[in-house]
Amino acid sequence: MKRYVIIGNGTAAVGCIEGIRAADREGAITVVSGEARPVYSRPLISYYLEGKTDLERMKYRSDTFYADNGCQVLYGRKATEIDPAQKTVQLDDGTALAYDKLCVAAGSRSFVPPFAGLDSVKDRFTFITLDDALSLEQALGTGRDKRVLIVGAGLIGLKCAEGIIDRAKSITVCDLADRVLSSILDAECAAVVQQHLEAHGIAFMLSDTAVKFDGGCAEMKSGRNVEFDVLVLAVGVRANTELVKAAGGSVNRGIIVNEKLETDLPDVYAAGDCTEGFDASLGDRRVLAILPNAYAQGQTAGTNMAGGDKVLDNAIPMNSIGFFRLHMMTAGSYTGEMTETRNGQTLRRFFVKDGLLKGFMLIGDTVRAGIYTSLIRDRIPLETLEFGPAAHEATSAMYTRETRRKKYGGVV
Repeated sequence: MKRYVIIGNGTAAVGCIEGIRAADREGAITVVSGEARPVYSRPLISYYLEGKTDLERMKYRSDTFYADNGCQVLYGRKATEIDPAQKTVQLDDGTALAYDKLCVAAGSRSFVPPFAGLDSVKDRFTFITLDDALSLEQALGTGRDKRVLIVGAGLIGLKCAEGIIDRAKSITVCDLADRVLSSILDAECAAVVQQHLEAHGIAFMLSDTAVKFDGGCAEMKSGRNVEFDVLVLAVGVRANTELVKAAGGSVNRGIIVNEKLETDLPDVYAAGDCTEGFDASLGDRRVLAILPNAYAQGQTAGTNMAGGDKVLDNAIPMNSIGFFRLHMMTAGSYTGEMTETRNGQTLRRFFVKDGLLKGFMLIGDTVRAGIYTSLIRDRIPLETLEFGPAAHEATSAMYTRETRRKKYGGVV
């Protein structure tokens, strides 16, 4: 009977468990969970604060998921060392877990810069776990009398702002970048989103950020001072690569894996936000820290750990998100020639290179995003389409009959 160990208890771990169990119903699966709670969807933590979900509905499937899959979960435990020669994982309580196959699905952690005076701030939080959200909820209370400063205008910071808008007196978001969502939107698209957020009461200080704290006062790079009651640090995240690196495995910004999610350590796989995998839109490796890719990577790793032969070669960066009912989706890489259509708050940009759709930004109209994503993933030459991706009526009908038959099967 094979012994499987999974370090981490997020979406990638779920995919890994299901990948293993699809091929091996008998092997022993042990999950090492740093958080002392069952797996949940981390993107939902802002919706919890907003009152759109609750703790029970945030759980993955049901309380019986682990029992149904014959898993032992070690809650509140952290892996401290991997010994690839002895094939063991050392835990922080002194326990050594033996494995035949190991998956590192350790995720990422908040990056907190070494701000001067940060220790003087009483109510300061990061915002990537449910525990973060619960602590922030307690600090805000119910009086709507707290001024909140959020450092970071990326996805995490802005979702936090939306989640607490009805719990705070005021919210100010600062960022050294000159625009919101600078990692996924260009200047014009970002301006549309920023104006929408400002219309809902969120203030911004861009091209400016905190450099020093003194209690409830932040000194900005510009020299201005911002007073606050609650501080949220959403500067970014870092992949948890240390275990694999210390064991002699290759890491860069993430743990290096191949298309089977294998590391270069024998019988050690990695999946999720801690990895650096192949980006089909870029043709190179990079960290793809999003939930769908985490699950797909975990499932691929689990399948191969159980003796299968599965590859993941069509992963791409994607973000599907909305703020106050303004929805957007981005995917792929922004290289090549850009084509756009716009109408009010609806803005659609497509990037084409070498006859292939490489990426897109959709704001206000995302209903056809699945078609565009498929074009990128499957590397379908645009010359084989009946009409291009910028067409408003784009559906599966844009494929030729031959392409539809290959893609969907049967008579189409």
